[in-house]
Amino acid sequence: MNALHGVNALYEAIDPNNTPVSGGAFLIFTIVKMLIIFTVYMVGVAMLTLAERKISAWIQDRHGPNRVGKGWLQPAADGLKNFMKEETMPAGVNKPLFVLAPILSFIPALTGWCVIPFGAPVATRWGRVDLVLADLPVGFLFILALTSLGVYGIVLAGWSSNNKYALLGGLRSSAQMVSYEISMGMSTIPVLLLAGNVSLNSIINQQAWGGWNVINLTVAFFIFMVAAFAETNRLPFDLPEAESELIAGYHTEYSAMKFSLFFIAEYASMVTASALMATLFFGGWDVPFTAHDNIGPYSGWLSLLSVFIFLGKILFFLFVFMWIRWTLPRFRYDQLMSLGWKFMLPLALIYIVLIAAVLLGLSAAGSRFQQGAWQAAILGSVNVIFVIVLFAILDRGRIISPAYGRMHPKEVERLRRLDRRKRVAVEAVR
Repeated sequence: MNALHGVNALYEAIDPNNTPVSGGAFLIFTIVKMLIIFTVYMVGVAMLTLAERKISAWIQDRHGPNRVGKGWLQPAADGLKNFMKEETMPAGVNKPLFVLAPILSFIPALTGWCVIPFGAPVATRWGRVDLVLADLPVGFLFILALTSLGVYGIVLAGWSSNNKYALLGGLRSSAQMVSYEISMGMSTIPVLLLAGNVSLNSIINQQAWGGWNVINLTVAFFIFMVAAFAETNRLPFDLPEAESELIAGYHTEYSAMKFSLFFIAEYASMVTASALMATLFFGGWDVPFTAHDNIGPYSGWLSLLSVFIFLGKILFFLFVFMWIRWTLPRFRYDQLMSLGWKFMLPLALIYIVLIAAVLLGLSAAGSRFQQGAWQAAILGSVNVIFVIVLFAILDRGRIISPAYGRMHPKEVERLRRLDRRKRVAVEAVR
Protein backbone atom coordinates (compact mmCIF):
# COMPACT_ATOMS: atom_id res chain seq x y z
CA MET A 1 0.00 0.00 0.00
CA ASN A 2 2.90 2.39 0.70
CA ALA A 3 4.28 1.68 -2.77
CA LEU A 4 0.85 2.41 -4.25
CA HIS A 5 0.66 5.77 -2.47
CA GLY A 6 4.17 6.56 -3.71
CA VAL A 7 3.21 5.86 -7.33
CA ASN A 8 0.12 8.04 -6.94
CA ALA A 9 2.24 10.89 -5.59
CA LEU A 10 4.65 10.51 -8.54
CA TYR A 11 1.83 10.72 -11.08
CA GLU A 12 0.43 13.78 -9.31
CA ALA A 13 3.81 15.49 -9.61
CA ILE A 14 4.15 14.61 -13.33
CA ASP A 15 0.55 15.18 -14.46
CA PRO A 16 -1.32 18.21 -13.04
CA ASN A 17 -4.62 16.68 -14.20
CA ASN A 18 -4.07 13.86 -11.69
CA THR A 19 -4.49 16.18 -8.69
CA PRO A 20 -8.00 16.17 -7.16
CA VAL A 21 -10.38 18.94 -8.25
CA SER A 22 -11.00 21.72 -5.76
CA GLY A 23 -12.93 24.94 -5.31
CA GLY A 24 -15.89 25.67 -7.58
CA ALA A 25 -15.17 22.75 -9.91
CA PHE A 26 -15.35 20.36 -6.96
CA LEU A 27 -18.76 21.74 -5.96
CA ILE A 28 -20.15 21.49 -9.50
CA PHE A 29 -18.89 17.94 -10.03
CA THR A 30 -20.30 16.90 -6.65
CA ILE A 31 -23.76 18.27 -7.52
CA VAL A 32 -23.67 16.51 -10.91
CA LYS A 33 -22.68 13.21 -9.25
CA MET A 34 -25.47 13.61 -6.68
CA LEU A 35 -28.11 14.15 -9.38
CA ILE A 36 -26.89 11.23 -11.49
CA ILE A 37 -26.62 8.80 -8.56
CA PHE A 38 -30.01 9.77 -7.10
CA THR A 39 -31.75 9.46 -10.48
CA VAL A 40 -30.14 6.12 -11.35
CA TYR A 41 -30.74 4.83 -7.82
CA MET A 42 -34.44 5.67 -7.71
CA VAL A 43 -35.15 4.47 -11.25
CA GLY A 44 -33.16 1.31 -10.54
CA VAL A 45 -35.12 0.62 -7.34
CA ALA A 46 -38.37 1.01 -9.28
CA MET A 47 -37.19 -1.41 -11.95
CA LEU A 48 -36.08 -3.88 -9.28
CA THR A 49 -39.74 -4.37 -8.33
CA LEU A 50 -40.35 -5.45 -11.92
CA ALA A 51 -37.24 -7.65 -11.91
CA GLU A 52 -38.40 -9.32 -8.69
CA ARG A 53 -41.77 -10.20 -10.21
CA LYS A 54 -40.25 -11.36 -13.49
CA ILE A 55 -37.65 -13.55 -11.75
CA SER A 56 -40.31 -15.06 -9.49
CA ALA A 57 -42.43 -15.75 -12.58
CA TRP A 58 -39.46 -17.38 -14.32
CA ILE A 59 -38.76 -19.59 -11.29
CA GLN A 60 -42.45 -20.53 -10.98
CA ASP A 61 -42.87 -21.09 -14.76
CA ARG A 62 -45.35 -18.27 -15.45
CA HIS A 63 -45.33 -14.93 -17.30
CA GLY A 64 -45.39 -12.23 -14.64
CA PRO A 65 -46.39 -8.61 -15.49
CA ASN A 66 -47.02 -8.37 -19.25
CA ARG A 67 -49.94 -5.97 -19.77
CA VAL A 68 -48.79 -2.39 -19.10
CA GLY A 69 -46.28 -1.61 -21.82
CA LYS A 70 -45.56 -5.35 -22.10
CA GLY A 71 -44.56 -5.26 -18.44
CA TRP A 72 -41.93 -2.51 -18.65
CA LEU A 73 -44.32 0.21 -17.45
CA GLN A 74 -45.63 -1.83 -14.51
CA PRO A 75 -43.47 0.09 -11.95
CA ALA A 76 -44.87 3.39 -13.30
CA ALA A 77 -48.42 2.05 -13.02
CA ASP A 78 -47.79 0.87 -9.44
CA GLY A 79 -46.31 4.25 -8.52
CA LEU A 80 -49.26 6.12 -10.01
CA LYS A 81 -51.69 3.88 -8.14
CA ASN A 82 -49.92 4.51 -4.83
CA PHE A 83 -49.88 8.27 -5.41
CA MET A 84 -53.63 8.30 -6.04
CA LYS A 85 -54.66 5.96 -3.21
CA GLU A 86 -56.21 7.37 -0.06
CA GLU A 87 -53.91 7.89 2.92
CA THR A 88 -55.38 6.12 5.94
CA MET A 89 -54.70 7.21 9.52
CA PRO A 90 -56.13 4.58 11.91
CA ALA A 91 -57.53 5.66 15.24
CA GLY A 92 -55.12 5.64 18.16
CA VAL A 93 -51.89 6.02 16.16
CA ASN A 94 -49.14 8.41 17.20
CA LYS A 95 -49.41 10.68 14.14
CA PRO A 96 -45.96 12.37 14.17
CA LEU A 97 -44.08 9.07 14.58
CA PHE A 98 -46.46 7.25 12.23
CA VAL A 99 -45.54 9.71 9.45
CA LEU A 100 -41.84 9.86 10.39
CA ALA A 101 -41.25 6.07 10.45
CA PRO A 102 -41.24 5.44 6.65
CA ILE A 103 -38.87 8.39 6.16
CA LEU A 104 -36.47 7.09 8.83
CA SER A 105 -36.51 3.70 7.13
CA PHE A 106 -35.77 5.08 3.66
CA ILE A 107 -33.15 7.81 4.25
CA PRO A 108 -30.35 5.65 5.79
CA ALA A 109 -30.56 3.11 2.94
CA LEU A 110 -30.24 5.88 0.35
CA THR A 111 -27.58 7.93 2.16
CA GLY A 112 -25.24 4.96 2.57
CA TRP A 113 -24.36 5.23 -1.12
CA CYS A 114 -22.57 8.56 -0.69
CA VAL A 115 -19.30 6.90 0.42
CA ILE A 116 -19.30 3.89 -1.94
CA PRO A 117 -16.91 4.38 -4.90
CA PHE A 118 -18.59 3.30 -8.13
CA GLY A 119 -15.82 3.75 -10.69
CA ALA A 120 -12.19 4.59 -11.38
CA PRO A 121 -11.20 8.27 -11.20
CA VAL A 122 -11.64 10.48 -14.29
CA ALA A 123 -8.96 12.94 -15.42
CA THR A 124 -10.37 16.31 -16.52
CA ARG A 125 -8.88 19.69 -17.37
CA TRP A 126 -9.76 20.84 -13.84
CA GLY A 127 -8.10 17.87 -12.14
CA ARG A 128 -8.95 14.34 -11.08
CA VAL A 129 -12.62 13.57 -10.34
CA ASP A 130 -13.10 10.63 -8.00
CA LEU A 131 -16.28 8.68 -8.78
CA VAL A 132 -17.58 8.77 -5.22
CA LEU A 133 -19.69 11.45 -3.59
CA ALA A 134 -17.71 11.65 -0.35
CA ASP A 135 -14.41 9.78 -0.13
CA LEU A 136 -14.37 9.65 3.66
CA PRO A 137 -11.31 8.14 5.37
CA VAL A 138 -13.75 6.20 7.58
CA GLY A 139 -16.14 5.36 4.76
CA PHE A 140 -16.85 1.78 5.72
CA LEU A 141 -17.51 2.60 9.37
CA PHE A 142 -19.83 5.39 8.20
CA ILE A 143 -21.92 2.88 6.23
CA LEU A 144 -22.19 0.46 9.15
CA ALA A 145 -23.23 3.25 11.50
CA LEU A 146 -25.74 4.80 9.10
CA THR A 147 -27.46 1.70 7.73
CA SER A 148 -28.05 0.37 11.25
CA LEU A 149 -30.32 3.38 11.86
CA GLY A 150 -32.90 2.01 9.40
CA VAL A 151 -34.28 -0.30 12.07
CA TYR A 152 -35.48 2.74 14.03
CA GLY A 153 -38.01 3.45 11.29
CA ILE A 154 -39.30 -0.12 11.48
CA VAL A 155 -39.53 -0.11 15.29
CA LEU A 156 -41.30 3.27 15.32
CA ALA A 157 -43.70 2.07 12.63
CA GLY A 158 -44.63 -0.93 14.77
CA TRP A 159 -44.99 1.06 17.99
CA SER A 160 -46.86 4.08 16.57
CA SER A 161 -49.41 1.97 14.64
CA ASN A 162 -51.29 0.94 17.81
CA ASN A 163 -51.52 -2.58 16.40
CA LYS A 164 -50.27 -5.71 18.16
CA TYR A 165 -49.15 -7.39 14.94
CA ALA A 166 -47.22 -4.30 13.85
CA LEU A 167 -45.62 -4.03 17.30
CA LEU A 168 -44.50 -7.67 17.19
CA GLY A 169 -42.99 -7.09 13.74
CA GLY A 170 -41.06 -4.05 14.99
CA LEU A 171 -39.76 -5.97 18.01
CA ARG A 172 -38.69 -8.88 15.83
CA SER A 173 -36.84 -6.53 13.50
CA SER A 174 -34.94 -4.86 16.35
CA ALA A 175 -33.93 -8.24 17.82
CA GLN A 176 -32.87 -9.46 14.39
CA MET A 177 -30.79 -6.34 13.75
CA VAL A 178 -28.97 -6.65 17.08
CA SER A 179 -28.30 -10.35 16.44
CA TYR A 180 -26.82 -9.98 12.96
CA GLU A 181 -25.30 -6.46 13.02
CA ILE A 182 -22.57 -7.73 15.36
CA SER A 183 -21.73 -10.66 13.07
CA MET A 184 -21.70 -8.36 10.04
CA GLY A 185 -19.26 -5.97 11.70
CA MET A 186 -17.06 -8.81 12.92
CA SER A 187 -16.91 -10.38 9.45
CA THR A 188 -15.35 -7.22 8.01
CA ILE A 189 -12.47 -7.07 10.48
CA PRO A 190 -10.36 -9.56 8.42
CA VAL A 191 -10.95 -7.29 5.39
CA LEU A 192 -9.64 -4.31 7.33
CA LEU A 193 -6.66 -6.36 8.56
CA LEU A 194 -5.67 -7.09 4.96
CA ALA A 195 -6.25 -3.56 3.66
CA GLY A 196 -4.81 -1.78 6.70
CA ASN A 197 -7.39 0.97 6.18
CA VAL A 198 -11.14 1.58 6.52
CA SER A 199 -11.35 3.64 3.32
CA LEU A 200 -13.27 1.76 0.63
CA ASN A 201 -10.93 2.91 -2.15
CA SER A 202 -7.99 1.48 -0.18
CA ILE A 203 -9.82 -1.84 0.14
CA ILE A 204 -10.42 -1.90 -3.63
CA ASN A 205 -6.77 -1.09 -4.38
CA GLN A 206 -5.61 -3.81 -1.98
CA GLN A 207 -7.68 -6.37 -3.90
CA ALA A 208 -6.23 -5.14 -7.20
CA TRP A 209 -2.76 -6.25 -6.04
CA GLY A 210 -3.54 -9.11 -3.65
CA GLY A 211 -6.55 -10.84 -5.22
CA TRP A 212 -10.25 -10.68 -4.42
CA ASN A 213 -11.14 -11.09 -0.78
CA VAL A 214 -13.77 -13.70 -1.61
CA ILE A 215 -10.81 -16.03 -2.26
CA ASN A 216 -8.61 -14.78 0.58
CA LEU A 217 -11.46 -14.44 3.12
CA THR A 218 -14.13 -16.91 2.02
CA VAL A 219 -15.72 -17.48 5.43
CA ALA A 220 -15.87 -13.72 6.10
CA PHE A 221 -17.79 -13.31 2.85
CA PHE A 222 -20.18 -16.11 3.82
CA ILE A 223 -20.90 -14.48 7.20
CA PHE A 224 -21.31 -11.03 5.64
CA MET A 225 -23.71 -12.29 2.97
CA VAL A 226 -25.93 -14.14 5.47
CA ALA A 227 -25.95 -11.10 7.76
CA ALA A 228 -26.83 -8.88 4.78
CA PHE A 229 -29.90 -11.03 4.10
CA ALA A 230 -30.91 -10.66 7.74
CA GLU A 231 -30.25 -6.89 7.79
CA THR A 232 -32.43 -6.30 4.71
CA ASN A 233 -35.28 -8.49 6.10
CA ARG A 234 -35.21 -10.71 3.03
CA LEU A 235 -36.17 -14.36 2.94
CA PRO A 236 -35.32 -16.57 4.74
CA PHE A 237 -35.03 -13.78 7.35
CA ASP A 238 -38.32 -11.93 6.75
CA LEU A 239 -39.77 -12.74 10.19
CA PRO A 240 -40.64 -9.05 10.92
CA GLU A 241 -43.29 -9.17 8.17
CA ALA A 242 -44.24 -12.84 8.16
CA GLU A 243 -47.65 -12.88 6.48
CA SER A 244 -48.67 -16.22 7.95
CA GLU A 245 -48.17 -14.94 11.51
CA LEU A 246 -48.26 -11.11 11.57
CA ILE A 247 -50.47 -10.17 8.57
CA ALA A 248 -47.94 -7.68 7.09
CA GLY A 249 -45.86 -7.02 10.19
CA TYR A 250 -44.72 -3.51 10.99
CA HIS A 251 -46.46 -1.89 7.97
CA THR A 252 -49.87 -3.47 8.55
CA GLU A 253 -51.58 -0.09 9.13
CA TYR A 254 -49.85 1.78 6.29
CA SER A 255 -51.27 2.59 2.87
CA ALA A 256 -50.47 4.54 -0.31
CA MET A 257 -46.98 6.10 -0.53
CA LYS A 258 -46.14 5.53 3.14
CA PHE A 259 -46.61 1.81 2.48
CA SER A 260 -44.50 2.06 -0.68
CA LEU A 261 -41.65 3.82 1.12
CA PHE A 262 -41.01 0.70 3.19
CA PHE A 263 -40.65 -1.39 0.03
CA ILE A 264 -38.47 1.26 -1.61
CA ALA A 265 -36.29 1.23 1.52
CA GLU A 266 -36.02 -2.58 1.35
CA TYR A 267 -34.86 -2.56 -2.27
CA ALA A 268 -32.55 0.40 -1.61
CA SER A 269 -30.99 -1.58 1.26
CA MET A 270 -30.54 -4.52 -1.12
CA VAL A 271 -28.67 -2.32 -3.59
CA THR A 272 -26.46 -0.88 -0.84
CA ALA A 273 -25.72 -4.36 0.57
CA SER A 274 -24.91 -5.66 -2.94
CA ALA A 275 -22.56 -2.72 -3.56
CA LEU A 276 -20.83 -3.39 -0.24
CA MET A 277 -20.36 -7.09 -1.01
CA ALA A 278 -18.95 -6.22 -4.43
CA THR A 279 -16.61 -3.63 -2.90
CA LEU A 280 -15.36 -5.58 0.10
CA PHE A 281 -15.02 -9.05 -1.43
CA PHE A 282 -15.16 -8.88 -5.25
CA GLY A 283 -12.75 -6.07 -6.10
CA GLY A 284 -15.31 -3.29 -6.45
CA TRP A 285 -14.91 -1.30 -9.65
CA ASP A 286 -11.37 -2.59 -10.34
CA VAL A 287 -10.71 -3.45 -14.00
CA PRO A 288 -8.78 -6.74 -14.27
CA PHE A 289 -5.42 -7.06 -16.07
CA THR A 290 -4.52 -3.36 -15.87
CA ALA A 291 -3.22 -0.99 -13.20
CA HIS A 292 -4.05 2.30 -14.95
CA ASP A 293 -7.45 2.45 -13.25
CA ASN A 294 -5.72 2.32 -9.84
CA ILE A 295 -2.59 4.45 -10.22
CA GLY A 296 -3.06 6.33 -13.49
CA PRO A 297 -2.71 7.79 -15.99
CA TYR A 298 -6.50 7.70 -15.99
CA SER A 299 -8.65 7.20 -19.07
CA GLY A 300 -12.28 8.12 -19.63
CA TRP A 301 -13.02 4.82 -21.39
CA LEU A 302 -11.34 2.86 -18.61
CA SER A 303 -13.39 4.73 -16.01
CA LEU A 304 -16.60 3.99 -17.94
CA LEU A 305 -15.65 0.31 -18.14
CA SER A 306 -15.05 0.25 -14.37
CA VAL A 307 -18.54 1.68 -13.77
CA PHE A 308 -20.11 -1.07 -15.89
CA ILE A 309 -18.03 -3.76 -14.13
CA PHE A 310 -19.22 -2.48 -10.75
CA LEU A 311 -22.82 -2.35 -11.99
CA GLY A 312 -22.58 -5.93 -13.26
CA LYS A 313 -21.39 -7.18 -9.86
CA ILE A 314 -24.26 -5.35 -8.14
CA LEU A 315 -26.81 -6.88 -10.53
CA PHE A 316 -25.40 -10.34 -9.85
CA PHE A 317 -25.90 -9.98 -6.09
CA LEU A 318 -29.38 -8.53 -6.60
CA PHE A 319 -30.25 -11.62 -8.63
CA VAL A 320 -28.94 -13.78 -5.76
CA PHE A 321 -31.18 -11.88 -3.31
CA MET A 322 -34.24 -12.57 -5.49
CA TRP A 323 -33.23 -16.14 -6.30
CA ILE A 324 -32.92 -17.01 -2.60
CA ARG A 325 -36.29 -15.41 -1.83
CA TRP A 326 -38.15 -17.63 -4.28
CA THR A 327 -36.19 -20.78 -3.41
CA LEU A 328 -35.95 -21.10 0.38
CA PRO A 329 -38.65 -21.06 3.07
CA ARG A 330 -38.31 -18.71 6.03
CA PHE A 331 -36.73 -19.77 9.31
CA ARG A 332 -38.58 -20.31 12.53
CA TYR A 333 -37.79 -17.52 14.95
CA ASP A 334 -35.79 -19.76 17.28
CA GLN A 335 -33.72 -20.96 14.30
CA LEU A 336 -33.04 -17.37 13.28
CA MET A 337 -31.81 -16.41 16.75
CA SER A 338 -29.75 -19.61 17.14
CA LEU A 339 -28.03 -19.08 13.80
CA GLY A 340 -27.04 -15.53 14.74
CA TRP A 341 -25.83 -16.08 18.31
CA LYS A 342 -24.71 -19.74 18.41
CA PHE A 343 -23.13 -20.06 14.98
CA MET A 344 -22.44 -16.74 13.20
CA LEU A 345 -20.93 -14.78 16.09
CA PRO A 346 -18.57 -17.54 17.40
CA LEU A 347 -17.53 -18.32 13.83
CA ALA A 348 -16.72 -14.65 13.15
CA LEU A 349 -14.61 -14.40 16.32
CA ILE A 350 -12.71 -17.63 15.55
CA TYR A 351 -12.08 -16.44 11.99
CA ILE A 352 -10.68 -13.10 13.16
CA VAL A 353 -8.17 -14.92 15.39
CA LEU A 354 -7.24 -17.29 12.54
CA ILE A 355 -6.63 -14.56 9.94
CA ALA A 356 -4.75 -12.39 12.44
CA ALA A 357 -2.51 -15.35 13.31
CA VAL A 358 -1.82 -16.09 9.62
CA LEU A 359 -0.98 -12.45 8.87
CA LEU A 360 1.27 -12.30 11.94
CA GLY A 361 3.03 -15.45 10.75
CA LEU A 362 3.52 -13.99 7.27
CA SER A 363 4.93 -10.82 8.79
CA ALA A 364 7.38 -12.84 10.90
CA ALA A 365 8.38 -14.94 7.86
CA GLY A 366 9.64 -11.88 5.97
CA SER A 367 8.50 -9.23 3.52
CA ARG A 368 8.60 -11.68 0.58
CA PHE A 369 5.60 -13.58 1.97
CA GLN A 370 3.64 -10.34 2.43
CA GLN A 371 3.58 -9.64 -1.31
CA GLY A 372 0.39 -10.09 -3.32
CA ALA A 373 0.91 -13.51 -4.96
CA TRP A 374 2.41 -15.25 -1.92
CA GLN A 375 -0.10 -13.77 0.48
CA ALA A 376 -3.07 -14.65 -1.77
CA ALA A 377 -1.83 -18.24 -2.24
CA ILE A 378 -1.30 -18.83 1.50
CA LEU A 379 -4.57 -17.19 2.55
CA GLY A 380 -6.45 -19.05 -0.18
CA SER A 381 -5.04 -22.40 0.99
CA VAL A 382 -5.91 -21.63 4.63
CA ASN A 383 -9.45 -20.73 3.59
CA VAL A 384 -9.95 -23.93 1.59
CA ILE A 385 -8.85 -26.02 4.55
CA PHE A 386 -11.01 -24.03 6.99
CA VAL A 387 -14.11 -24.27 4.76
CA ILE A 388 -13.68 -28.06 4.41
CA VAL A 389 -13.24 -28.49 8.16
CA LEU A 390 -16.18 -26.21 8.95
CA PHE A 391 -18.86 -27.34 6.52
CA ALA A 392 -17.85 -30.87 5.51
CA ILE A 393 -16.59 -32.22 8.84
CA LEU A 394 -18.00 -30.21 11.75
CA ASP A 395 -21.33 -29.16 10.28
CA ARG A 396 -22.35 -32.51 8.72
CA GLY A 397 -25.28 -30.90 6.89
CA ARG A 398 -27.07 -29.42 9.92
CA ILE A 399 -26.58 -25.71 9.18
CA ILE A 400 -26.51 -25.79 5.38
CA SER A 401 -29.38 -28.25 5.00
CA PRO A 402 -32.90 -26.76 4.70
CA ALA A 403 -34.02 -27.84 8.18
CA TYR A 404 -32.97 -30.15 10.97
CA GLY A 405 -34.27 -31.28 14.33
CA ARG A 406 -32.66 -31.63 17.72
CA MET A 407 -33.71 -35.28 18.03
CA HIS A 408 -30.96 -37.88 17.78
CA PRO A 409 -30.97 -39.81 14.46
CA LYS A 410 -31.42 -43.13 16.31
CA GLU A 411 -34.57 -41.81 17.99
CA VAL A 412 -35.88 -40.60 14.62
CA GLU A 413 -35.30 -44.06 13.13
CA ARG A 414 -37.07 -45.71 16.09
CA LEU A 415 -40.13 -43.49 15.58
CA ARG A 416 -40.15 -44.29 11.88
CA ARG A 417 -40.12 -48.04 12.56
CA LEU A 418 -42.96 -47.57 15.06
CA ASP A 419 -44.94 -45.60 12.49
CA ARG A 420 -44.43 -48.32 9.87
CA ARG A 421 -45.65 -50.99 12.31
CA LYS A 422 -48.80 -48.96 13.04
CA ARG A 423 -49.55 -48.59 9.34
CA VAL A 424 -49.06 -52.33 8.78
CA ALA A 425 -51.44 -53.08 11.69
CA VAL A 426 -54.07 -50.69 10.28
CA GLU A 427 -53.83 -52.29 6.85
CA ALA A 428 -54.19 -55.76 8.43
CA VAL A 429 -57.38 -54.69 10.23
CA ARG A 430 -58.84 -53.32 7.00
